[in-house]
Amino acid sequence: MTREIISTPDGGTLELFSTGAELASAGSGVVVVTASMVTAADYTRFAQKLSASLGRPVHTFNRRGRGSSSEQPGDYTLDVDIRDLEAVMKHTASTDVFGHSFGGAVAIHAARHLPVERLAVYDPAVSVNQSVKADWTTEYERATAAGDDDRALAVLQRGLEAGGPFSSRMPLSMLTLANKLTAGTSVGKQQREMMRTGVREIKAIIAADMPAEPFLELPLETLIIVGEKSPAYFGVACGQIHDVLSGSSYTILPGFGHDGVNRAPDRLITELSDFFAG
Repeated sequence: MTREIISTPDGGTLELFSTGAELASAGSGVVVVTASMVTAADYTRFAQKLSASLGRPVHTFNRRGRGSSSEQPGDYTLDVDIRDLEAVMKHTASTDVFGHSFGGAVAIHAARHLPVERLAVYDPAVSVNQSVKADWTTEYERATAAGDDDRALAVLQRGLEAGGPFSSRMPLSMLTLANKLTAGTSVGKQQREMMRTGVREIKAIIAADMPAEPFLELPLETLIIVGEKSPAYFGVACGQIHDVLSGSSYTILPGFGHDGVNRAPDRLITELSDFFAG
């Protein structure tokens, strides 16, 4: 894996990791757009397995507010990540894109305008006809204003159903206590560091809500994957996009939830490799 810092047109910087860079002669790579609350490092196994299976480079990058990349601007919108994706595509000469969760929403909106040839997404957090709601943000902001990051994180986790159906039904007091107990772990620290960027991203998704019809501009070759055990709201938007996009493929990854990408099961790697191989 190689690491480099690249510049963006607005003067920002992005930390880029390329797996299988020695395979560049075999064709352009696949750019991975990551989810909220995680870093590019959380996709190392996935990138390694996909690159080995595909025989082409796979590029991951830390979106703003992560690693050595620039901070998120105060007036952040989805356009910031779309422009950054464009910069990475140009730098790596890549035209294939994969997006996960929030990264899937970025990829879907970006592919309406950027020269994306093949687009694959897993549980894209795109909002179609108000499929994504975040009524919990008021309670989250009340907790952060009071300096109670443990409770704020619990509100965020329950709102996103990030821990599956069990945690989404868990009383907020129990989730808050669990966060207190894990505050010193690497995962707990990472979630606290990124929860503010994560909430900005959720608000950006809702602000970019639109009907399904504009997604007719997506590439003809679009693969939509939803985890069987993922929160239901991902499937709602994906189904509406698939209905209007006649050339898209829609599949469910059995036995896996929202973190299916990071687990990198062979079935997912094979499906993506076959798709990006054309």
